[in-house]
Amino acid sequence: MSIFGDIMSKIFGGSAKAENSGAPSVSPAPKSTTTTPPSGSTPTGMESVPLRPSSPASTSSTPPQATVDIKAALRDLAKRKKQKLNYDKSIVDLLKLLDLDSSATARKELATELGYSGDMKSSAKMNVWLHKQVMIKLAANGGKVPKEWMD
Repeated sequence: MSIFGDIMSKIFGGSAKAENSGAPSVSPAPKSTTTTPPSGSTPTGMESVPLRPSSPASTSSTPPQATVDIKAALRDLAKRKKQKLNYDKSIVDLLKLLDLDSSATARKELATELGYSGDMKSSAKMNVWLHKQVMIKLAANGGKVPKEWMD
């Protein structure tokens, strides 16, 4: 799993899937149910008839996405930590809060994953960019993120 995928899972829960920024999201087609009437009771070629789901939600091309209050979710996680973390501004502290690897190597991997094109040797600049991009991506994936966390 990607580092951003791990971030999503920690905040949104284990079933969260990050939206692919390069391709549109496609939901799998609903499986059709077939029934086969008893032998000899239908004309030839009519042996199985697909049943369409009756639920209107099943005809939607994308599932509704629940909104998660990112600030509240992170605040709840922070209550369980003994260490005071500045997760609203620091990518290192955000990763620590989520019990994820916050090493320079992990942050460089996350930067690559999110498309950072700057100098990775300038960790302060990269870290600021990373935090902002993570918040923007969380918002794009159903998170309610405070505006100031994305600026």
